[in-house]
Amino acid sequence: MPRKEQSRVPGVWQKVPGSNVWWIRHRVDGKLKREKVGRRGDAIALYQQRKSATRAGAKLPDNMRNAGVKFKELADAILVYSAAHHRDTRIIKNRLSKLRADFDERKADTVKPQEIDAWLTANTKTPATSNRYRALFSLIYREALRNGKVTSNPARLVRQRHENNAVIGWLTDEEEMRLRKAIAEHYPEHMPELVIALGTGMRLTGQYRLLWESVDFKRKEIRLPTTKDFSGRSIPMNSDVSSAFEQLRKQESDETDRVFPINNPRKWFGRALRLAGITKFRWHDCRHTFRSRLAMRNVNLKVIQMSAGHKTIAITARYAHLDDAALRAAVDGLPKH
Repeated sequence: MPRKEQSRVPGVWQKVPGSNVWWIRHRVDGKLKREKVGRRGDAIALYQQRKSATRAGAKLPDNMRNAGVKFKELADAILVYSAAHHRDTRIIKNRLSKLRADFDERKADTVKPQEIDAWLTANTKTPATSNRYRALFSLIYREALRNGKVTSNPARLVRQRHENNAVIGWLTDEEEMRLRKAIAEHYPEHMPELVIALGTGMRLTGQYRLLWESVDFKRKEIRLPTTKDFSGRSIPMNSDVSSAFEQLRKQESDETDRVFPINNPRKWFGRALRLAGITKFRWHDCRHTFRSRLAMRNVNLKVIQMSAGHKTIAITARYAHLDDAALRAAVDGLPKH
């Protein structure tokens, strides 16, 4: 950005032109103070906040960095924020507990980007997990910056790890036969859970929190009032899924609102996979399997997007891949010269 354009907002500038790291300067009791912020928009907002406080006669600390706001105060605040804005606060609480063990007693403004990066390297095993924790760090500091508790967001300067989202786990027909056989022999009471997962593509939490009032046998659909993005949607049931729900209904020994008596399939699903000789497969991959099979049947991506409840078509496009058999058939069909 040209120097003239940078200076259009008094008191906001880049110390190193082109770095996209913005600073502000203002006076406290006649003394010039400089603060490193980050994004230009955040710098402008903080500068205006400082000026407003000065005009209102507020007494700002002589040294913002020594004001002593600790990370644990930011963590407490993000729990309140999460309760108001996140559907599943359990995930935030679990991740936050790991951060707090190492950062709670630190002064928030002293945490450096390289420290966050080092912590992610030492405490996460996959790029995806690392990025989730980086996002939490960023959320914590972003909200603290918005509320004037810190002067910058160090997580913004931590690079995201590269995730290979092109590779999606899904069951082949032969693997599904082996898995169904293992479940039928050892966990027959759980077979409806697998059928529903593969036949609807529901997320694990959505499936295992399902209430009977959301299952409409007459209209052959499942109504999800609250999904990951806080929007409701309906999922059509095919005959296999409908039969699975009917079987579950018959298994109920008493009247209950919940479709499933358990919260997740962890206790039995892992062993069933081992018995079937299937590796590197998670319950969430049942969802991938459903979307992938739709894509391989040339179902329009917009239809798949609606069935998945994705916000953007770009996320859905990951499912537009083929198995080896379909790919080989397509290649064999090319003109031969």
